[in-house]
Amino acid sequence: MTLDPDVAQLLETVRLAGRPPFESLSPAEAREAYAKTRTASAPPPADVERVETLHIDGPHGPIPMRFYWPKDGGTASLPLLVYFHGGGWLLGDLDSHDGVCRHLANGATCAVLSVDYRLAPEHKFPAAVDDAFAATTWAAHNSTKLNIDPDQIAVGGDSAGGNLAVAVCMIARDDGAPKIRFQLLLYPALDFSFDSQSHQNFADGYSLTRNSLIWFRDHYLRSPNDETDFRASPLQAKSLAGLPPACVLTAEYDPLRDEGEAYAARLAQEAHVPVTFWRAAGQIHGFLPMGKLISASAPTLDALARTLKSAFFKRTNT
Repeated sequence: MTLDPDVAQLLETVRLAGRPPFESLSPAEAREAYAKTRTASAPPPADVERVETLHIDGPHGPIPMRFYWPKDGGTASLPLLVYFHGGGWLLGDLDSHDGVCRHLANGATCAVLSVDYRLAPEHKFPAAVDDAFAATTWAAHNSTKLNIDPDQIAVGGDSAGGNLAVAVCMIARDDGAPKIRFQLLLYPALDFSFDSQSHQNFADGYSLTRNSLIWFRDHYLRSPNDETDFRASPLQAKSLAGLPPACVLTAEYDPLRDEGEAYAARLAQEAHVPVTFWRAAGQIHGFLPMGKLISASAPTLDALARTLKSAFFKRTNT
């Protein structure tokens, strides 16, 4: 399929504006630019029943979080999605993905806990993984406080956040806790080898570039030795057996497309894990929060929310 017309217009607008690439900026400058982009492209946030700001003691300091209770969520305990935002492990925060979290909460009728994990380069790998796992474990241990069902906890995220979600699933599997029922992975970054065909085909001109990916990698990882650690490159893990069912969404014009699809295939074929997979035709990396500019964003989030709700429902009735 050709590029979605909305995406083509967006890419042309960015090209004409001469927006500097992330790798030409300092981390602080890149964060400011990323925040401005999110403000300009995100639709008005949906109303939810309530939003709470939380802080927990993480392994290396406090972890800020934002807890969403969906509209019409009622008073009974609900399933929970622990969400990790994207941004190359350097960018993003609770505000950058506020709209996505609200959309998923309402659409899936679940609570959402958004995690503001530590960012690189101030906090290199595995700091973000440690925070993500600590937040998920805290949620499981505080199910009564949150009024969530401890047997109905999913993890999810986009891009770098999808990477963290898979890493949390693997650590939880190996440790035997917490119980994770589902993984919701939105164009996840899963392999630092950068050697897939999609990395070559979409290296430049489609928003997320190869040079930016290298810049993110070099800020996030401590050394090349980290590239093969399963917590950094989950696709390189020897076994995916025992992981929870998954929904994997990729974008057609995304350098990360092939690694997400390879993960979905390995889950289904090698590990015999139930997988819902689809490729968003005509889309680029990072399109989901851009509902003001890309009309396909909202219906895609609707479909993801329905998939998540169905996964919780199936678990409840088995």
